[in-house]
Amino acid sequence: MTHLRLWRDSDAAALLDAARTTADLDTQLGGAMIDTLDAARSFIAEQLTSTDAMRDWAIVHDDAVVGNVGLSAIEHRHKTAWAFYWLAGAARGRGLATRALVAASDWAFAQGVFRIELGHRVNNPASCAVARRAGFLAEGIERQKLAYGDERFDVELHARLATDPVPDIDGLALTDEA
Repeated sequence: MTHLRLWRDSDAAALLDAARTTADLDTQLGGAMIDTLDAARSFIAEQLTSTDAMRDWAIVHDDAVVGNVGLSAIEHRHKTAWAFYWLAGAARGRGLATRALVAASDWAFAQGVFRIELGHRVNNPASCAVARRAGFLAEGIERQKLAYGDERFDVELHARLATDPVPDIDGLALTDEA
């Protein structure tokens, strides 16, 4: 069974494994150095703990954490949020990120959010496919927005509104419990 739940301290081993085996994950984790169980536990406690302005869910497949979907910058006045997601390399290509993003979006809309944005490097077609399948429409290119090392990357901005058509994809079951 695949579902979403809040992160637990006991997920540290899975996060460490993902960080060690997924070459591009460091960019999704803000450059955090997750090279020990203690570092993974600290990252969960400091970065993946949900608040009113941020929510992260572990993507759990067959009782193993294989990724994350989250919302940050949840802003109640304008009813906006920023979505993001990542999967460990071994979990990619199964539609899990799309189903997780649909579930997180449904949760946000049920909380009163009206607009959810996300961005991906233009050289990441897999992330673009996730966004499009989850009902996010492309809105434009943000030139040279991201920098990794000495290289800069353009980012394609996508958004989904509460009034947009609902994608024909079932979101994952989601719980706000750890």
